[in-house]
Amino acid sequence: QVQLVESGGGLVQPGGSLRLSCAVTGISFGLYDMNWYRQAPGKQRELVASITDNFRTDFAESVKDRFTISRDNHKATVCLQVNSLKSEDTAVYYCNARGRGPLFGNDYWGQGTQVTVSS
Repeated sequence: QVQLVESGGGLVQPGGSLRLSCAVTGISFGLYDMNWYRQAPGKQRELVASITDNFRTDFAESVKDRFTISRDNHKATVCLQVNSLKSEDTAVYYCNARGRGPLFGNDYWGQGTQVTVSS
């Protein structure tokens, strides 16, 4: 059974930081691209950050220079460090594992963790 479990969300003041984590079981973690998405109320889910199986990273323009993504293939975890938070970063953040090559079509999601930025 595949499980992606996010943690680390919470309430933070503008300018603050959080470290979101996603623990993954049930797949060959190192073979998957890992992504963080977010969905704010009334908006579509958007891709925030990605890290490929060979550790190449990419970020949405709105979070570049504020967010970093990392992965630990031994622990099967992916983390999103979110800094200099703004009210518009308020959303549910979702972890996603996406297969490529022979694993193309495998697409798994976590339940999400809420990030609220407010004073």
